[in-house]
Amino acid sequence: MEKENLKVLVVLTSHDQLGDTGNKTGFWVEEFAAPYYVMADAGVDVTIASPKGGQPPIDPKSALPEFQTEATKRFDEDKELQAKLANSMILSEVDEQDYDAIFYPGGHGPLWDLANDKTSITLIEDFWKNNKPVAAVCHAPGVFRFVKDSDGIPLVKGKKVTGFSNSEEEAVQLTDVVPFLVEDELIKLGGDYSKGEDWGSYVLKDGNLITGQNPGSSEETAKELLALLSK
Repeated sequence: MEKENLKVLVVLTSHDQLGDTGNKTGFWVEEFAAPYYVMADAGVDVTIASPKGGQPPIDPKSALPEFQTEATKRFDEDKELQAKLANSMILSEVDEQDYDAIFYPGGHGPLWDLANDKTSITLIEDFWKNNKPVAAVCHAPGVFRFVKDSDGIPLVKGKKVTGFSNSEEEAVQLTDVVPFLVEDELIKLGGDYSKGEDWGSYVLKDGNLITGQNPGSSEETAKELLALLSK
């Protein structure tokens, strides 16, 4: 497969309310920016989609100074990418056949919308059925909650997976706010869940499924995806 012709679909949340706390959520900037640049710099054509289309909500916390990285700084200067992001495709208009892989950045938003979104669930199942890589980082492995493989078995069952850990959720003090805990849910579904150090990069690949634990894992998750696509 020629890297230049690769097309990857990045799916972002449209959900901006953090439970009933009155606080805002959305996607985490680093988890979108770092993978985007890893892929785009390698010549991959990246399309951005979200359930409602248009501008997906950015988690305001992820724009705070302490969470800035090279990728987020680059994003802040990148008017072209900001414009592309503001015009994300409506998820229901996406055709799986147009892409080679699908990537889900996290942030808390996806736990509310994408985890329950029938379009998203069907889309992941279509990618999986057609042997195309599926990647998710941080809270985004939560989007596999209702995803089944061709045999009707939970997609993550028996697979090595990671995702935002209970101890990390505890650290950000949102354990009682989120609709479900990613670690608990992956284990409940029969996933072979493991994690690395809190906030350290930890990525697992099991066949076409790639999962990263937290924001710090987003770049490596995208590199794993690229390596898989380059085979």
